[in-house]
Amino acid sequence: MAVRTGDHSQAATNGLKEKVLTLDTMNPCVRKVEYAVRGPIVLRALELEQELRKGVKKPFTEVIRANIGDAQAMGQMPITFLRQVLALCVHPDLLNSPDFPDDAKRRAERILQACGGHSLGAYSISSGTQLIREDVARYIERRDGGIPADPDNIFLSTGASDAIVTLLKLLVCGEGRTRTGVLIPIPQYPLYSAALAELNAVQVDYYLDEERTWALDVAELRRALLQARDHCRPRALCIINPGNPTGQVQTRECIEAVIRFAFEEGLFLLADEVYQDNVYAEGSQFHSFKKVLTEMGPPYAARQELASFHSVILSHVIPVHQCGFRGGYVEVVNMDAAVQQQMQKLRSVRLCPPTPGQVLLDVAVSPPAPSDPSFAQFQAERQAVLAELAAKAKLTEQVFNEAPGIRCNPVQGAMYSFPRVQLPPRAVQRAQELGLAPDMFFCLRLLEETGICVVPGSGFGQREGTYHFRMTILPPMEKLRPLLQTLSQFHTKFTREYS
Repeated sequence: MAVRTGDHSQAATNGLKEKVLTLDTMNPCVRKVEYAVRGPIVLRALELEQELRKGVKKPFTEVIRANIGDAQAMGQMPITFLRQVLALCVHPDLLNSPDFPDDAKRRAERILQACGGHSLGAYSISSGTQLIREDVARYIERRDGGIPADPDNIFLSTGASDAIVTLLKLLVCGEGRTRTGVLIPIPQYPLYSAALAELNAVQVDYYLDEERTWALDVAELRRALLQARDHCRPRALCIINPGNPTGQVQTRECIEAVIRFAFEEGLFLLADEVYQDNVYAEGSQFHSFKKVLTEMGPPYAARQELASFHSVILSHVIPVHQCGFRGGYVEVVNMDAAVQQQMQKLRSVRLCPPTPGQVLLDVAVSPPAPSDPSFAQFQAERQAVLAELAAKAKLTEQVFNEAPGIRCNPVQGAMYSFPRVQLPPRAVQRAQELGLAPDMFFCLRLLEETGICVVPGSGFGQREGTYHFRMTILPPMEKLRPLLQTLSQFHTKFTREYS
């Protein structure tokens, strides 16, 4: 031991001190984390933007980031009433300004009264400001036709992602064959695979049926569950509704079947319902898992454990699209009381969710009433945003399905399309030579030649031998139509090059 200590001292003297933290000594679970939405292709897009700013000549004049659902970055104007209330809360001196409507001032004063020191700069309690949780509970009751919601079962969070990770932390335990498994849809939002990798849990894939508009089949859930029980202990089932990246909306009958399946198999249900107000397709309708579970009655309503997630990306009544403010919540149903106390403890470690995000969440779940001065403008802005999103969804499906070698299911909801692309065998071979997934190779070439940034389907999961990409439908209409046409033309050129 003395020799080893001396060797280390000599190495330090010679300036060769080893680093404590290296790739070999860091947490191996972190090394396994991948998050395609902000992965290598996005880093290359950032580099291209810098090159354009420096005057480097490219075949395009701008990079269009269609990789992520960030409406504000795409130029969508924020809802005026939200920003007015937030501005008043952040800078209360504006309450004396004649430039703000009275209902926005009343809302800001009400929120500030609930804050420590009547200031948005104070911590809230760890589960979120009591007043705002009460408003969220009233919103859930309105959404679900009067079914009660308890503010004590609602935890505000830094976006829905933060709450999802908290629930996964509570669920993950065991070693080896008893390690927690979580069933997630494929394709999936990469938060789930990333969080499960970081927590060293077991990802259990169940495949959505692309031929049936990404339908969820209970028989497929059962197949995945039975196979997983050979090597782990499945304890939770995640549903994303409306789907991300796939944009499908689950029917009530499907939700009932999923609840029965989870109940029979002893699975905790995680319902990711962030895009619940983004439903476009005729005949499609959002049904919350909480409402369906309650209306199913005993034994399900009183015993099936459920956590449902929402955020200020969208609320049920208003297209908020305020991603950067990171506001969200989780409502837990039938959770063991002692576990709920542990959840409160876990939230306490994070101190509190950001208070500006809490303010936006409050306004999102309780917008202006018809009698309020701001209602007319609010309603006009809301309807304009939703109408434009519906038109963009239809246009995206139409243009892609007119292109040879591209097939796009109807975008029933959410903010994304997930088209399937045919890639020639020579392109697949070239991608393998470069050590890339074939759809990553396609998306990188697309970026380099057109400036369009989309995310390869391999980052979300897909059936073997199929290739996709995810793109948001959020670009303004004057950019979306040429973007879709350029992308379709590039696919034709790419196919010709490798045929």
